[in-house]
Amino acid sequence: MRRFKTLASLLIIVFITFGLMGCKKNDQEIKKLKDLEFTVVADADLPGELKEIIDEKKELPFKLHYSNKDHLYIVVGYGKQNSGGYSIAVEELFLTDNAIYIDTNLIGPSENDLVTQGVTYPYVVVKLEYLDKKIVFE
Repeated sequence: MRRFKTLASLLIIVFITFGLMGCKKNDQEIKKLKDLEFTVVADADLPGELKEIIDEKKELPFKLHYSNKDHLYIVVGYGKQNSGGYSIAVEELFLTDNAIYIDTNLIGPSENDLVTQGVTYPYVVVKLEYLDKKIVFE
């Protein structure tokens, strides 16, 4: 029984040590190669298949990408909101060696804004030239 306790204690120490090492923040800085040019796409200009996907997911917050042979579409949705008056800012969209990074921000209506009463589903779709890169949502 004593041997079991020692082995169990050793395993706990090993798990704690490796667990803490796994939690250490990566000190490598993300190296931006360049900002990417993009267009915010209106609903009327979305590919039909992408519009269907968005309609299926819009109830809850979501992040996705969709591509065809020419363009890459990156979509960030903020789920169900109880009024209108929301907008979404694309804070950053840039390229690194191995990924495309996108950072968006939901901006709510101010107290003085006249807004649509009723449920809305704010999302933004950005379109850019097709790149075969991983997408990282910030």
